[in-house]
Amino acid sequence: MQYRMLISCVIAVLSSAAAMILLYHHAESIGLVDRPDERKRHVGNIPLIGGLSAFFGVVVSMCFEAQTLLFTNALLGTGAVLALTGALDDRFDLSVRTRLVIQAGAVLTMVYCTGVYVHTLGRLFGHDLELGAAGIPLTLLAVVGLLNAFNMMDGIDGLAGMLTLVSIGAINVFQGFSQWHSCILLLLLAAALIPDLAANLELVGRKVFLGDAGSVMIGYFLAWTLIQLSQQPHPNLSTVDVLWCVALPVLDTLAVMIRRMSEGKSPFKPDRGHIHHLLLRAGFNAHTTLVLLVGLAMALVFMGTLTRNLAPGSNLLTFAALTLIYVALTGRVYRAQQASAAAEPPMAPVARTLPMVAQLSALTSYQDDDEEPEQETAESSEQ
Repeated sequence: MQYRMLISCVIAVLSSAAAMILLYHHAESIGLVDRPDERKRHVGNIPLIGGLSAFFGVVVSMCFEAQTLLFTNALLGTGAVLALTGALDDRFDLSVRTRLVIQAGAVLTMVYCTGVYVHTLGRLFGHDLELGAAGIPLTLLAVVGLLNAFNMMDGIDGLAGMLTLVSIGAINVFQGFSQWHSCILLLLLAAALIPDLAANLELVGRKVFLGDAGSVMIGYFLAWTLIQLSQQPHPNLSTVDVLWCVALPVLDTLAVMIRRMSEGKSPFKPDRGHIHHLLLRAGFNAHTTLVLLVGLAMALVFMGTLTRNLAPGSNLLTFAALTLIYVALTGRVYRAQQASAAAEPPMAPVARTLPMVAQLSALTSYQDDDEEPEQETAESSEQ
C-alpha cells in the first residue's frame, strides 16, 4: 500500500506539472491572468492556474488509486464544481451571492449523497453532545467558512499552499501516522501542490498564482476530510482537534470579521487587516512573513497536541481563550498601524516615487489581494 501510495504521489506531481505547463501557454487567451493595477502589487500578468493544475493532479492520481468510495467520489465531483466556479470567478468576478449559493449547494449535495455531517461534538465537560439534524446547518457554516478562510489567507506567495501542508501534517500527527491511509486524498493534494508552490515561489519556471479555484478547493477538501475523520464511531481525531489542525486560518478569519463588525462595517467588506498585511506593514518582507506565519501555524498545532492531555472540554476552552487573545492583539495592532498611517504627513509625489522604486523587487512576491472585492485570491472570498 505504501509503495502504491508513493507512485500515486509521483503521478500527482507529474500530472499537476504537465497541466500547469499546458495551461500556462493558454492562460492569457482564456483570461485566467492577474493583471497589476493600483491595487495589485505584482509585476506583469501572472497566470491564475496553480489551483486548476493541482486539482487535475489530484483527479488523475485518484484514478490510479481506483477508489470507489462514495464519499471520495462525491467529494471530487462537488470539488470540481467549486474549482470551476473559482476559475470563473477569477475570469469574470462572480458576485458574492452567486459564489455562496454554489458553495452551499455543494455542501448540501455532499450531505445528501453521503450522509456525512457534524452530528456530534464528541464528549465535552462530561457529556456526549449529539446534534442530530441540527448539525447540518453547522456543517454548512463550517465548510463554507473554512474554504473561504483559506481563500482569505491566500494573500502572499506560497502562504495558502504552505498552510495546507501544515494542516495535512497536523491531521496525521493527531490521528497517528499509521492511519495515513484514511486521508489519501489530502496526501495526493499535498503532492499536487508541489509544482504550484515551486512556481509561485519562483523556485523553478515562471511565476503562477493559485487562484480562487485552488484556495477554495484546498479549504473544501480539508473541511470535509476533517468532518469525516471526526464523525466516525471511534474517531482518532476529536472535534476540538479539528480546530487545531486549521487554527491559523480560523483564528485570522474570526479576528478580521469581528474587528470589521466592531467598527460598524460589514464583515464581508475587504480591507488590509489580515495577519500577513499586519506583518508586511510592520516592515517584514513577503518571504519573512511567509516563514513567520508557517512557523506560527506549526506552533499552534504543537499547542493543540499539548491540550489533548487536558480534560475533555478544557481543550476547547483553551482554543476559545487563544481566540480572544488573537482577536484582541491583531485588532490592537491594526488600529495602531491605521493611526500611525493617518498621522504621517503627506509626501510629495517625487518623494513617494523613490522608495517605491527601491521596494519594487520585494513587492513582486506580494499579492495585495484584500483591497477590492471580487479580485484575485483573498479578496474574492471576503464574504
